[in-house]
Formats: sequence, C-alpha cells, structure tokens
Amino acid sequence: MIFQQEDLVLRELMKEDAALLAKWLSNPDVLEFYEGRDNPFDLAKVRQKFFNQNDSETRCIIEYAGKEIGYLQFYDLDQEAFTEYGLEASDERVFGMDQFIGEVDCWNRGIGTKVVSATVQYLLEQEQADKIVMDPQVVNERAIACYEKCGFLKVKVLPQKELHEGELRDCWLIEYTK
Repeated sequence: MIFQQEDLVLRELMKEDAALLAKWLSNPDVLEFYEGRDNPFDLAKVRQKFFNQNDSETRCIIEYAGKEIGYLQFYDLDQEAFTEYGLEASDERVFGMDQFIGEVDCWNRGIGTKVVSATVQYLLEQEQADKIVMDPQVVNERAIACYEKCGFLKVKVLPQKELHEGELRDCWLIEYTK
C-alpha cells in the first residue's frame, strides 16, 4: 500500500488488476479525455502498456470506500520531460502524475479532489517532491477545476501536445509547488 487516508487507499497495481483497467479503458466516457475513444483497451493492450514497462513510474489502483475506482501513476520527471515541458533544469525534485476515475458513478462527488490532494501530500512528505506537474488537455475543464481546487496553478499552454482521437490537442502545464 502506498497510503491510506480515511476511506481512500492508494495501492500498487497488481497483475490481477488488468481486467479492471481493460473495463475502464474500454468505456467511451473514460476514454473521452484519457487515451481517446478511438483507442479502447483489451486485456492484451493493458498488459503491454501497464505491465511490460521497465520505467520508473509507480502505477497504482485507487480504492474508495472499499471499492476499486480508478488508476493513478506518478514518476520523477526525467531530463526529456523537463525539455518537453520547457522547464529549466534545477536541483528540485519534480514529479509528474496522471490519473483517472474509471467508475463513472464516482464522478462529480469530490472523490477526485480527495485523491489528488492526498497524493500531493504523499509526494511532498514521503517522496520529498518540490514540485508536481500535470498536463491535462485544455478542454478537460472538469479535471482542471479539480486540480485547481487542490492548489495546482496553470503555467502555460503546451500547443499540440497530445495526439488524441486523431488530432493534436493543446494541454495545460499545471504545477503544484511546495
């Protein structure tokens, strides 16, 4: 387990979670802003993307009130990401994070705000993060509102950052600074 805070648990992803990810990542509502509705996942694709990686991402399942409801990953930004975001090199420890709530009945209930706030607290306190960045699509207003509630600030637009549903989409670089 990464952490527990009241009804919220963030735990490491396990191979047994592949079916959950396939379920969530084949739902058009979830895919609207994560991966794209034209890019649904089956078990094979989930296993390749989430379980056959030799990188430094920490992949997690979000549990709320005893139920698995979503996915979150965090990682130390490498030099390539610093360059991609146009950030200046520094001695700061900067983390990136991505997440989605896959159970749509858990949307618009404040759970995402709890997840992001608790993860920010964990990264600051346990991983000694100085800064946390994310890059949501500009059109993902619900997620951006959540992140701003959690203390993230918009830094700049990253033009045509993400290929999504056949077109390059602008994203916001947002950051939380210690």
